[in-house]
Amino acid sequence: MIRLFANANYDFIKWRKWAYGLTAVLIIPGIVLLALKGLNYSIEFTGGTQVQVWTAKGVTSAAVRQALDAGGLHGAEIATFGSDTEYVIRARLGATATAGGGAEATTAAVEQALKTGVGVGRYGVVRHEGVGPRVGKELQGKAFLAILLSFFVTLAYLAYRFEWRFGLAAVLATLHDILTTIAFIRYLNLEVSLIVVGAVLTMVGYSLNDTIIIFDRVRENLHKFRRQNLYEILNLSINETLPRSILTHGTTMATTLALVLLGGEVIRPFALVMTFAIFTGTFSSIYIAAPILMYIEKRWPGEDARGARAFTGRVTGSAAASPAGAPSGPPPSRVPAAPSPVRPKAAI
Repeated sequence: MIRLFANANYDFIKWRKWAYGLTAVLIIPGIVLLALKGLNYSIEFTGGTQVQVWTAKGVTSAAVRQALDAGGLHGAEIATFGSDTEYVIRARLGATATAGGGAEATTAAVEQALKTGVGVGRYGVVRHEGVGPRVGKELQGKAFLAILLSFFVTLAYLAYRFEWRFGLAAVLATLHDILTTIAFIRYLNLEVSLIVVGAVLTMVGYSLNDTIIIFDRVRENLHKFRRQNLYEILNLSINETLPRSILTHGTTMATTLALVLLGGEVIRPFALVMTFAIFTGTFSSIYIAAPILMYIEKRWPGEDARGARAFTGRVTGSAAASPAGAPSGPPPSRVPAAPSPVRPKAAI
């Protein structure tokens, strides 16, 4: 199958307007829904109680979750702790947490739910501790700061490694990835925990890596094909890196899909976000970053984009061979071709 992309010659840039429309359809309703309902934060951000319990053999995490849901503790996080018979339960009573995390009341509710759903003598509380909402607010701020700093570091690195035009295009494509991923989280109403924030940060690095690989090939081709149009060079660079993208992203997505199906409730939000992030990161590197770079170079032409400053689309034929910045003037004089020699008639 990889041979289909070995000598690829697809016009990706031609579909940029359709890509913009698809992006708008995905992002705009997600932002509206986000403004109306917000995100579904976990207790790590809103505050709550962490309870460590032990259970008898045969009591699975699904049975614990069913008991907690029946007891009114919906959306609780359940993770194994050391062995298959010990669990850490993160839960809260109501939509918000009290100043102390409501530790005593929540622990009592957990005990009552396990008593009803699991049975007396088949469980025990080892310890419990509360997480206040103030700590959650600090985590929200630090998570936002981490994403923001990654933007500036990326812009500075690409401005030094390439040109500021490449860095700006990569940052805008990364912003697209974050907005689409947040919209995806809102559509599925996934619980935003530190694990999900880690998935978003991983997506930023993953998408940037793919964009940098394409941009590096663009820079090489700009030096190799000095008289070629930037439209053609972008398509050429994307097609040359396409086999690598298919192999890398295909194998990574297969792994994350396996985690979605087999990983369990704790890891599933991370796997879902990463699966979508691989798709949107690949999409943005091809259909967002490259066209944005083309528009930026057209508006503020850089030193590398010598022959790609004036163009309206894909150029073929002799027009593609002439640089856009060539000086105007009369055409050079042509030397008339020598007449073809006349063969003497054969002697009769």
